[in-house]
Amino acid sequence: AEQSNESLKAYCDGCGELLSALCFTCIHCNYHLHKQCAEAPLEILNHPLHPKHIRRRLFLRQRPLPSDRKVYGCALCKEKRNMFVYECKTCYFSLDIKCAKLSSSYKFNQQPKLGIHSHPLTFIESLMAIYKCLDELPTKINHPSHHIHPLFLNRSDDSFCKLCQKEHFGAFYGCSLCYFNINLECALLRSIVEDKSCHQHPFTLFWKQDSFICDACGTEGNYISYICFTCCITVHKECTSLPHIIKFSRHDHCIFHKYFLETQELTKQDCKICFKEVKLDRGSYSCGKPGCNYVVHVNCVLENKDLYKVIEEEKQCEELYEKSMQSSIIRVIEVNEAGEATSVVHFSHQHCLVLADKIEEEIDRKCDGCMLPISNIFYYCSECPFFLHKTCAELPRIKQHWFHQSNATLNFNSFKYCGFCGRYCSGFFYDIKGWCMCLRCQLGAFRCGKCKFVLDFGCLTVPHLALHKIDEHMLNLTYHDDKEQSYCDICEQERDPSFWYYSCSICDTSAHFKCVLGEFPFLKDGSIVPYYYCHKDKHTLNFFRKVKGYPECSYCGKLCQEEILKCEKSACNYIIHYKCRWHY
Repeated sequence: AEQSNESLKAYCDGCGELLSALCFTCIHCNYHLHKQCAEAPLEILNHPLHPKHIRRRLFLRQRPLPSDRKVYGCALCKEKRNMFVYECKTCYFSLDIKCAKLSSSYKFNQQPKLGIHSHPLTFIESLMAIYKCLDELPTKINHPSHHIHPLFLNRSDDSFCKLCQKEHFGAFYGCSLCYFNINLECALLRSIVEDKSCHQHPFTLFWKQDSFICDACGTEGNYISYICFTCCITVHKECTSLPHIIKFSRHDHCIFHKYFLETQELTKQDCKICFKEVKLDRGSYSCGKPGCNYVVHVNCVLENKDLYKVIEEEKQCEELYEKSMQSSIIRVIEVNEAGEATSVVHFSHQHCLVLADKIEEEIDRKCDGCMLPISNIFYYCSECPFFLHKTCAELPRIKQHWFHQSNATLNFNSFKYCGFCGRYCSGFFYDIKGWCMCLRCQLGAFRCGKCKFVLDFGCLTVPHLALHKIDEHMLNLTYHDDKEQSYCDICEQERDPSFWYYSCSICDTSAHFKCVLGEFPFLKDGSIVPYYYCHKDKHTLNFFRKVKGYPECSYCGKLCQEEILKCEKSACNYIIHYKCRWHY
């Protein structure tokens, strides 16, 4: 109050304007919001400046960093300003909060929303009250974490808190003699914490001078602990509010927090995220479904907030599971005595599909869903050459994907780019917020938990079995060759024996896996290629791996042998190499 108005100048972290009148502030750091910015809606529907995705919402996000390449600047003022923005999740369209207010009929008067800032915000009447809040705190305290000296309030410098082991900005209590500092939140802890949605009994604050193992997460803590005297458990401050039930994107069922695992037989359990051992007598998250042994460390599963959501009531678990298990089989026509569907209508095909366990003709047939060779039990169409593995036909139409909380929808496309393995493919794709993932990538895993063996999406999805005219038998993907010098039987070039290859143990055939698969192993012959048309009459073009005879390319004049684009009209002789498509 004694300082001049000039020295009290502060700016809103939402819109960048000078603070005046009503505002919200965080007393732990120099963070302020106008009342209007704090109450801004989290999303805007049908914004008139973005008709391209008129059915999609614009979502409020934290101010962009200067290095954020995904923000191209406000669509109205063309500036990339340091303030809140509303953005479209489908494209790079964005509006800063000031322009959104000017150009939208949406009223910015909703209640304050959480999630914009990591600390709780306190409503205050004016900028002067920011400093008044600190004036109400005691300048000197005796704290149980530091008995030998009193701690004094410091208003300006940044500090590293000895209790929570984190860097903090703004006011703190400290001892200059011992370089012992604690932030305001740790200094003014609640003595009793009670939240029945997380734990059925209250937790009582207990100061410890030495380290302890938290019963909730299984990791070490020091100084600050909370004790439940009913259950005889000791936990970190932040673990008093662990969610009881969460839905993790990498598991089909909800998982529950438990302070110890009850098992009929005391067997070793490994975390399904980090692959390290989960101690049976320490806190973890585990699946509640009978027979499912999915277990993860607390800190592993809660590390990324984008990969899980908190479930308020247990009855929601079954609702989520049923929603995610929506079948891609539209209707079952016939079943056998074992209860298997022998005739079905599938969303991806116009005719009925029939269950079979072998192909009568000895030809290379691939599943139209995953584009891998047909084997074991499958569905086929009696009216046209369409095949689906039974497992592919039974895939859920909607599921929560393993790398994102959003639902992924199963779609069928004859020519689509997978954004994960980087291949053009035919068949089933899961669409996740504008990303397309082929069926092989959706089964993804990246590394071995026991050693340093790592695969990218491209190598992860290489088929274990493949057919090629060079050998009458199925070729097996082989990972190591003991020979010092090896050659590819297709290209006749030297082959590095340390790299993967395909081989036939009966005929002693070996070849580079790229020579066996070609450049487009997962594209179906006859697939319509978008954006490219016949130069003569603008008809669509179809992709083919091979062509009969050796016709000349309509662009370069060289003979066509493999991977060509051909006009859909049989009377038209327009053919080009796939690689020549860019020039036409």
